Amino acid sequence: MNIEELQTFVEVAEAGGISPAARRLGVSKSIVSRRLFRLETELGIQLLARTTRGAALTEAGVTFRDYAARACAEIDVARETILPAGDLRGRLRVSVPLSFGATHFAPVIAEMARRHPHLHIHTYYSDHVVDLIAEGYDCAIRLGYLEDSSLLARRVGTIFGTVVASPDYIKAHGAPETPNELLDHQTLLQGTEAWQFMDGNKIITVRSQGRFKADNGIALVAAAVAGLGIGMLPSGLIKDYVVSGALVPVMARYPVRPGGAYVIRPPGHHPARKVRVLTELLIEYFEHNLHFAELNH
Repeated sequence: MNIEELQTFVEVAEAGGISPAARRLGVSKSIVSRRLFRLETELGIQLLARTTRGAALTEAGVTFRDYAARACAEIDVARETILPAGDLRGRLRVSVPLSFGATHFAPVIAEMARRHPHLHIHTYYSDHVVDLIAEGYDCAIRLGYLEDSSLLARRVGTIFGTVVASPDYIKAHGAPETPNELLDHQTLLQGTEAWQFMDGNKIITVRSQGRFKADNGIALVAAAVAGLGIGMLPSGLIKDYVVSGALVPVMARYPVRPGGAYVIRPPGHHPARKVRVLTELLIEYFEHNLHFAELNH
């Protein structure tokens, strides 16, 4: 029985259809269909019932999926065990935040691909939080404050933030000096997030309001520069604007609570070696890179 056909069946079963499975695997729909046909022919039983909405597992398919998934997982472990210590093969699907991804994480991922020429890396850049399990990702890089979940996380670095506004906004509306004064200002938000500040060892949480929201940090930087409001933004994104004077730090007495950069992966006994290698490269990057340092460092 062909392991590639088993893996394809597992992907179709998890993704709920041939089209999403093909995107996960990075192959055409026709290749996925041919692999499924060969597998069903060899088994002599129908595993999937094709529908207008995708593909539903038959009763036999439900039973076979669990065995196929375990077999694929065991083969992946076996491959890693027998490969030379530095060699990685297979496919790595990783979700990366758009705001930092292209400028900060893309070089790390490219270096991983250079070191491991037999590894296929599929990187997806978006500030949208993806469902790792439902969408078939091996891992994701996430920034900020880690929420409780069933996912496993490894902290790889620290992200510092700064509250800033444009000189024009400050001239027109003044600058807040305390977290509570933010409630009297327009703030730039990614959603309904709470802003957290440090008062010594005490954490102060503020839920401010604003008319401008964007799901991307770079867009929020542009809004701050345009004078639309006050932004709490990663220092690595705004450093050049602060140096040029386009943005001015405010509320220096109440520093932003530092967030983290994490590699998140679905639950399992041990992380795949390809995920461990990416994690180690990111830790090394944060240890030697100054882009994420606080503005006054």
